[in-house]
Amino acid sequence: MAAQQVEIVEVGPRDGLQNEQTPLSVDQKVELIERLIAAGARRIEAVSFVNPRRVPQMAGAEEVMAAVPRREDVSYIGLALNRRGLDRALEAGVDEVNVALPATDGFCRRNQGCSVDEMTDAFAGIAAAAAEAGMPVSATVSTAFGCPFDGETAPDRVVEVARRAVDAGAVEIALADTIGVGVPRQVADLVERVRKVAGGVRLRCHFHNTRNTGYANAHTATEHGVTVLDASVGGFGGCPFAPGAAGNIATEDLVFQLERSGMSTGVDVAETARTGIWLGSALGTPPTALLGRAGGFPAGG
Repeated sequence: MAAQQVEIVEVGPRDGLQNEQTPLSVDQKVELIERLIAAGARRIEAVSFVNPRRVPQMAGAEEVMAAVPRREDVSYIGLALNRRGLDRALEAGVDEVNVALPATDGFCRRNQGCSVDEMTDAFAGIAAAAAEAGMPVSATVSTAFGCPFDGETAPDRVVEVARRAVDAGAVEIALADTIGVGVPRQVADLVERVRKVAGGVRLRCHFHNTRNTGYANAHTATEHGVTVLDASVGGFGGCPFAPGAAGNIATEDLVFQLERSGMSTGVDVAETARTGIWLGSALGTPPTALLGRAGGFPAGG
């Protein structure tokens, strides 16, 4: 029987860097992406088309996209929050656009300057323009498990945001535990609720390990039929509105867990761990991932 395939979306070059104090140069960002490709990454959230004055870590998006290797088997994702971001993404030549759609007004107003309803309306325009340009668009429903400003997130609100995104043309819906408060029971519940309105649109999950539940949540997602997971090399990243955030779940630790559980990812865990160590050196911050310290098992395997 063939092993279950789980696709890893490597978000280290975007989500992994956005909250770090040390900005990387364009050359360093390109080297990071090249290292990730060499380790087996095939979908990479490479850049963010946000205002670099607000998020200086994301500066140089166009320059990064002009320098990354172009391969038929590698898809580059760019994050956009508005129509201007989409226009920049199209001009830069990304392969996919991802749009963040918060499920809570508190987070949406603080992060994107509008209400959830206003953002979902804006997404409809972004998705229509992207479709006209032949660009696939995915929607990440952020704060799906809890909000630093509004507290608990109502599952019905998550479902409604996801439904509206699907109706607008999203080709993939990601459920994001932006501040790392979700637990496996919530994951199972939300995945099943959203699947009912997704109409066959692919589901993806994005977990942070702020409270040490991220890997358990990822395991639960796969048990409930999710075959696409976000992860960040070294475990870097995190939400600037989540005090003490430990970052995203680490690609190397997640891959070890999945493959020891009989699944296949196509990602080289040892090479990814080495890249996490390299990134930590570039950022001046040790990775939170454990594989780089403990190593794989069996040793050398």
